[in-house]
Amino acid sequence: MKHTRTINSIKNSLTSTMVYIITIFMGFVSQGVFIRILGAEYNGIKGLFSNILSMLSIADLGFGSAIVYHLYKPMAEKNISQIKSLVKYYKNIYHAIAGIIFIMGIIVLPFIPNIVGKVSVPENISLLFFLYLLSTVFSYLLTYKRSVLYADQKNYVINSINSIFVILRSFIQIAIITLTRNFIAYLLSQIIFAVLENIIINIFINKNYKYITNLSDTQPMDSNLKKDIIIKVKGLLFHKIAGFIVMGTDNIIISMSKNLGVVIVGMYANYNMVIGQIQSLFGNIINSLTASVGNLLIEEDKTKARLIFKSMLLLNSWIFCFATISIYCMIEPFIKIWLGEEYLLSELVLITLVINLYVQGMRKTTMTFKEAAGIFYEDRFIPLIEALINLGASLIFVQKFGLAGVFMGTIVSNIFLFLYSYPKYVYKLVLDGTYNEYFRLHITHGSITLIICVIVAYISKFLTIPNVWLQLILNGILCLIFPNILYLLFALKMPEFKFYKDKLKHILKIKEKENER
Repeated sequence: MKHTRTINSIKNSLTSTMVYIITIFMGFVSQGVFIRILGAEYNGIKGLFSNILSMLSIADLGFGSAIVYHLYKPMAEKNISQIKSLVKYYKNIYHAIAGIIFIMGIIVLPFIPNIVGKVSVPENISLLFFLYLLSTVFSYLLTYKRSVLYADQKNYVINSINSIFVILRSFIQIAIITLTRNFIAYLLSQIIFAVLENIIINIFINKNYKYITNLSDTQPMDSNLKKDIIIKVKGLLFHKIAGFIVMGTDNIIISMSKNLGVVIVGMYANYNMVIGQIQSLFGNIINSLTASVGNLLIEEDKTKARLIFKSMLLLNSWIFCFATISIYCMIEPFIKIWLGEEYLLSELVLITLVINLYVQGMRKTTMTFKEAAGIFYEDRFIPLIEALINLGASLIFVQKFGLAGVFMGTIVSNIFLFLYSYPKYVYKLVLDGTYNEYFRLHITHGSITLIICVIVAYISKFLTIPNVWLQLILNGILCLIFPNILYLLFALKMPEFKFYKDKLKHILKIKEKENER
């Protein structure tokens, strides 16, 4: 069981990493072609519509997270009857949600031109939004079976199939933009590939989990189980609403601000794409461990769980220290090469974005334990407080600091979580840890990251050369070597580092025995 959990975690982490490297590369190529041919205005519309639809997706209420949490135990116990009950319930709920999102989208449709503001694109703005809406609705109709793979620690299957479709879709979309310059055809291809990807994943699931291909003979769900799901969903509703306000309102605030507008949304979208892809790449290494943590928490060994938490937090901080300084040093020369110097944002905006990247990244470990433990209802009001802080601070700061002020609000609201919610509802409630230990861990990792980032940033500013390609390569080498060596020197003295050494020795020993056979 433990060996399987470790191997599945490694598979999930490795495939997540490989998939996101492919996704990042193809995404940048596709985005570069998109902006150079269609321009920043279309890019701003894309980002804005994605934000609006993330608001409508609040309608899913977090049922996905609640169902996956409740699948951990029956998957481990191979309780087929309960698995089928949960999957059928999930299917019915998601089909209903697809209908709700569609209706909400139709209601919002008449207001879209006012939200977008003045644009010069020839296509009908409402039609473009409707196509985005269809893409979202189809995703809810076809994805319910994925919950089985997530709960069974088979994320790598979804990741592998996704990577294939990302490559194919990118090539087709590049061809469409280059040959036709038709944004509607571009959106239609996106819908078609999303549907095909879901069909292929469902075929795999039907073949390997044959018992869920026919849900007509499913037993009614246990009333206590359904009640627990509803309780968790009630809590998740607050999280979903707050999540949208914190992460989904940025483009709307920028678009509707008199001093900014949809073109600035497009410029920010480029930075957001780079940062978002890096955040996803490294964040998925941590996220892929959620099912393993879920299985770990079933064992109810709090001392062991705290050790795993501390070890994951070390890895989490190390990864996002590297990511933060890499983005700071490399994004400007990269943007110059990729799109052109006219798409650069100010130094203040960049600093705010990388601080936000680290703060968001350091949520990963705690969120992994929180979701694996099913802590959705207990802290249900916390996200609303976070959201109000975020929205209020962003609206205030945007007046004084412009674009950077929008992200300052997000940073301020995240600090509230680290100071109150996470230590109370995760480290103390789930892991039986102490507040002092929790704060000591985060202060230690935060201080190490700050020291390393200041050192490497100073060196990169000192080593400035006129050739932008050479500057990107030089900064890349600098970021690859210095942050990792420095963090290793700090980590060598930590007991959590020994956990990884012992785990690696254990895996190598098992492999050695298998080879001897």
